[in-house]
Amino acid sequence: MNAYMLAHDLGTSGNKATLYRTDGRLMASCLAGYPTSYPREGWAEQNPWDWWEAVCRSTKELLAKADVDAGEIAAVSFSAQMMGCLLTDGEGAPQRPMIIWADTRASKEEAWMIERIGMERGYRITGHRLSASYSAAKLLWVRNHEPEVYRRSRWMLHAKDFIIYHLTGQFVTDYSDASGTNLFDIERKCWSDEILQALEIDRNLLPVPRPSTDLAGTVTKKAAEATGLREGTPVIIGGGDGSCACVGAGVVEQGSAYHVLGSSSWIAMADKSPYFDPEMRTFNWVHLDPSLYTPCGTMQAAGYSYHWYKDTMCGQETYDAINEGALLAEPGAGGLLYLPYLLGERSPRWNHDARGAFVGLSITTTKKDMSRAVLEGVGYNLKVILESLKRAGTVRELMMIGGGAKGEAWLQILADVFQMPLKLPVYLEEATSLGAAVCAGVGVGIYPDFSVAKKINQIERTVMPDENLAERYEKLYWIFNHTYEALTGVYGELGDYRRNF
Repeated sequence: MNAYMLAHDLGTSGNKATLYRTDGRLMASCLAGYPTSYPREGWAEQNPWDWWEAVCRSTKELLAKADVDAGEIAAVSFSAQMMGCLLTDGEGAPQRPMIIWADTRASKEEAWMIERIGMERGYRITGHRLSASYSAAKLLWVRNHEPEVYRRSRWMLHAKDFIIYHLTGQFVTDYSDASGTNLFDIERKCWSDEILQALEIDRNLLPVPRPSTDLAGTVTKKAAEATGLREGTPVIIGGGDGSCACVGAGVVEQGSAYHVLGSSSWIAMADKSPYFDPEMRTFNWVHLDPSLYTPCGTMQAAGYSYHWYKDTMCGQETYDAINEGALLAEPGAGGLLYLPYLLGERSPRWNHDARGAFVGLSITTTKKDMSRAVLEGVGYNLKVILESLKRAGTVRELMMIGGGAKGEAWLQILADVFQMPLKLPVYLEEATSLGAAVCAGVGVGIYPDFSVAKKINQIERTVMPDENLAERYEKLYWIFNHTYEALTGVYGELGDYRRNF
């Protein structure tokens, strides 16, 4: 009997392969890393063949580690990084490195898109601001700067789409990844003729978008030899990491919400309709369940801020020691603010010139204050997203997932800043791959619907906010936003400097 589902989560730093039994039990997982290239300021690229090698290697390792026969795999599915631009020929061969989500080089293309379409109109069609962060601007950058690459390309794909082709021989994408391109009509769930015509992009570059639960195809003989999978194994399309995380966190019904605390970090909810924020701070994915949407806000440098701080400022100090110091510091970090904009910012600021800063340093500032300020600063930025989503519907609690959710100090600080209970399920780091596994199970009929995710990833405990800190953190939240606004002109001037010198 086919008793297992294999999920691949193609992240920024590597591919995490996980094997789940159909009852939801995690049997084994392994990670195969790959590099990211940063050839210039604002550029971020990966070699797609590194993903394929990682998928092949991790699949074989996982099957051996779990002592599972390939014939017992009921289905394979995917979660993957979103908002990239990979151009391939008709045989799936990359024509250049993948321009990944973190790449913001296409600022001129962004401006041109806004001129051609209008920001408000683009937001209303796609559920997203028009931005250099999305696939469309990156595609236009290739057209403008590498015309020969553009001319010889047959497909624009996402990370999982590339792997699916090399597993099945089929070019496909799903609604969730399509909704991260700035080319997709989010309510009609199809490529937008209006936008494609305005940008002069050929629709034939884009695979027809389909529900995440659709069968992409089956594993070919060639792919079976490369991966160790059995020829004919069903491959379910899966989705972008944001939508997969939503399912893995058990956010599968209207009004429930979750928070991923990782290198980048986001807060999202499930809703029956897209939410169009009047200030366009947040955006919308299509949920793995095609009847739902995932209103969302994603900041660039949450865990990245913490990693940078540790590596740059803390010498050999461990994370445990930094966390301990942060908890010993006074809430509010002695009036020290940290602005977490090391990579520019997507939601909620949408300012690729924004940069990080400590504001309020004094002769009395301690290392403990700085540690706490970093954790609090990420929290203030995330609260802007949370306050936007509260307009879409009632949010009373957040399901917490991601590697950062293992840190007790950060959890308590976030609960205090948000003034909201944080729910911790069984699977934290594996939640995104669990979402892909559940998608596989729904796709091949093992599960009737996505509600099974709540039963599999049950809540283990809750972190409650300290209500006595509500007034203090509300004041600091206001000052944090005022500080950002005061620095916007400086950010622009520094951005001009970096581009010209």
